[in-house]
Amino acid sequence: MATLLHIDSSLFPSEASASRAVTEAFRRTWEEQHPGGTVVYRDLAVDPVPHITVDSHTAGFADPATHTAEQAAAFAERVKLIEELEQADAVLIGAPMYNYTIPSTLKAWLDNVILFGRTAGENPSAKGTPVTVVASRGGSYAPGTPRESYEYVQNYLRAVLGDALGMEVDFIVPELTMAPQNPAMAELVPLYEASRTRALDEAATKAKQLTERLAA
Repeated sequence: MATLLHIDSSLFPSEASASRAVTEAFRRTWEEQHPGGTVVYRDLAVDPVPHITVDSHTAGFADPATHTAEQAAAFAERVKLIEELEQADAVLIGAPMYNYTIPSTLKAWLDNVILFGRTAGENPSAKGTPVTVVASRGGSYAPGTPRESYEYVQNYLRAVLGDALGMEVDFIVPELTMAPQNPAMAELVPLYEASRTRALDEAATKAKQLTERLAA
């Protein structure tokens, strides 16, 4: 049976998080389709991975036989994260926009799993693995909107996950999530509600399509 690597990075709990609500909808459908499958879950807000250090970085470019004790320990933690990525048949990432970009906890995870000569480079070890990213945001940064040029979540993740790691990247984008809380956005609440409904529907549909594809 297929293995799903599910990563959440929202600071907020499920009932208050747009990205978590959508990743949960995706995962729920995935598990319904794969009752005997495996889900490896990382909540980076609750249990953040270490930021990359000199030891964990330099160890990735050195012969393991030459590692210091500090390099060996730090690199072992990176390898755990890398192996989770390599062993996954599909990946699901909740990536809310914070200050125009991804949460620092998600950036720390990416810094750990990007290793040239293994996950990145000429023959990336997770090449072709489908990854679904739930890129929620408080406003709208879609093409043609006033803040289009500030969209650093999809652009960045497409470059890192798609170009660097060779993964097959797909996005679900619930937007205008601040409308219910911000009085200045009150007139946008119907658009927010439509976006949320569309994202939840997309999550279920994409999860079903992906499980069917992997089972074929």
